[in-house]
Amino acid sequence: MATTHGSRASLDKDPREVASMFDGVAARYDLTNTVLSFGQDRGWRRATRAALDLKPGERVLDLAAGTGVSTVELGRSGAWVVATDFSKGMLHAGEFRNVPMVAGDAMKLPFADAVFDAATISFGLRNVADPDEALREIARVVKPGGRLVVCEFSTPVREPLRTVYMEYLMRTLPRVARAVSSNPDAYVYLAESIRAWPDQEQLARRIEAAGWSDVKWRNLTGGVTALHRAVRK
Repeated sequence: MATTHGSRASLDKDPREVASMFDGVAARYDLTNTVLSFGQDRGWRRATRAALDLKPGERVLDLAAGTGVSTVELGRSGAWVVATDFSKGMLHAGEFRNVPMVAGDAMKLPFADAVFDAATISFGLRNVADPDEALREIARVVKPGGRLVVCEFSTPVREPLRTVYMEYLMRTLPRVARAVSSNPDAYVYLAESIRAWPDQEQLARRIEAAGWSDVKWRNLTGGVTALHRAVRK
């Protein structure tokens, strides 16, 4: 049984708890992310779009899209992009962006088989109760030969940065969140979930095992974030 600690979810990642937690941070989510990442989030979104290599008219799934800020970035390619998230509060907070939005769980997507040319999930796979099931479900809705890009926090490749980064996660990040977030306790969960997440090579193996091929990754910001790109078998 999952347990809650104040207004944050536990690492059991019960979908209802995690969705509720994100509902609680929706109002200031984008601002908080920009502050906590020192503005790096904008570059990570651009890098995700470039890695997907989208073409005008392609159909793209933007999973864990939150308020749709990532969907807008992907749409600059000319592709048709739908934002999907299991937090209705996040989608509601982004309604002003005027992009297609569909509420849905990554482990049971509300789409038919093989309808997307490409898919991406940014900073969301880590929050799914069963990431491997989510990777298989994404493979179900993407056409054979379609692309996947996972943008997720990862493991810094050099020891000095790794040490500083972990110190920031566990000590500084929660304090900064208290100043800017509408639910600072949620960012304690954020830090804990990042620490527990597999490194680049481990995640690549899990993506391949879920039905994807040609899995490659590229580190951003020294490995603080990594882009994993794969092709649907």
